[in-house]
Amino acid sequence: MRSSRWVPGNTIDLLENGEEFFPRVFEAIAAAKREVVVETFILFEDKVGKQLHGVLRAAAQRGVKVDLMVDGFGSPDLSPEFVSGLTSVGVKLRVFDPGARFFGQRLNVFRRMHRKIVVIDGERAFVGGINYSADHLMDFGPKAKQDYAITLTGPIVSQIHRFVLHAIAVGGKGPSWFRRRMKWSHADNPQTGTADAMFVTRDNRRHTNDIEQHYRAAIRAARQRVVIANAYFFPGYRLIKEMRRAARRGVDVRLILQGEPDMPIVKTAASMLYHHLLHAGVKVYEYCDRPLHGKVAVMDELWSTVGSSNLDPLSLSLNLEANVIVRDKAFNQELSERLETLMANSCKQIEASQLDEWSGWRLVRSFFIFHVLRWYPSWVGWLPRHTPKLKPPSAPEPRAGGATQTDAAA
Repeated sequence: MRSSRWVPGNTIDLLENGEEFFPRVFEAIAAAKREVVVETFILFEDKVGKQLHGVLRAAAQRGVKVDLMVDGFGSPDLSPEFVSGLTSVGVKLRVFDPGARFFGQRLNVFRRMHRKIVVIDGERAFVGGINYSADHLMDFGPKAKQDYAITLTGPIVSQIHRFVLHAIAVGGKGPSWFRRRMKWSHADNPQTGTADAMFVTRDNRRHTNDIEQHYRAAIRAARQRVVIANAYFFPGYRLIKEMRRAARRGVDVRLILQGEPDMPIVKTAASMLYHHLLHAGVKVYEYCDRPLHGKVAVMDELWSTVGSSNLDPLSLSLNLEANVIVRDKAFNQELSERLETLMANSCKQIEASQLDEWSGWRLVRSFFIFHVLRWYPSWVGWLPRHTPKLKPPSAPEPRAGGATQTDAAA
């Protein structure tokens, strides 16, 4: 339902962390007149989740069509009261691949719906990496996440709108429902600004590596600088190769990774690549204030991207993801300045002299890791490739420990 092409005439605003993101989203939902569509990986029943709950209820009560899709792995424990509070007023809540538990454990680890998208009245969209949870706010404490999103108006929103409605239709509503919902939609929203934008997604059918391909093409075309800030970094061989080649031809290549990770294995995995990167001239920075959750990049003076896709095996080869690529000097400059501030004030630069010296074991391990990176995209194709369906929540049943099952198995 979308092609990877540049769409001109858009206005795109950068939103950093929950303090900027949540008020804008909640205000937009509160002002909606016809339709609200929300996709999110995580929805928790904390103060942020309850705020979203409240504005979605209010929108549905005044006659707005409200569709909410959550991932069954990321949002597994919504209470019966929370669910019924939405469905009782007409919110269409769907769970992507909820999966059955086995001895209390969630087994639907692979191929998650990891997108974070909101579309309001087909005219305004939000895309990024921020979930609906309190750990995206600074007052959460040392584990609060550093993250980014964007809000968009203009013709690109029509494309994003068609995509989210098609995702619901494919999940069970069918083509006739899709056509009815698109009747009132703007076929092509009017231009509102000067930014070119491209909506790029990853799925397990026709667009299995689109996001990675755009990253590689942009790095290959870079002549001045590449700055990538990514929470979970363990990409394939070809992307690493493009970064090394860019650095060797004189491009200023910088990589911002987690220094205080939410999961220790994240830092361990990324650090295994430091020798390869640093010896090719790539500069590596670790963000140390709190966990980095962002998935953004800037290249030269025009190209930028913000979205949900990490640069790791899950995002690049398994999950359903969505990024917006922007071609606009002003937006590139704003995101660049935010990342420069991050590197200057909150990061430590990793020097080659700080790394352990090369040894026979390190050489063997490095060789193994590098070739795992080279071949893993073809290997993961052997992992479960079922076609999950969207289902409305069934009556939640209490489980041991007070958790609840929010949906039947897909």
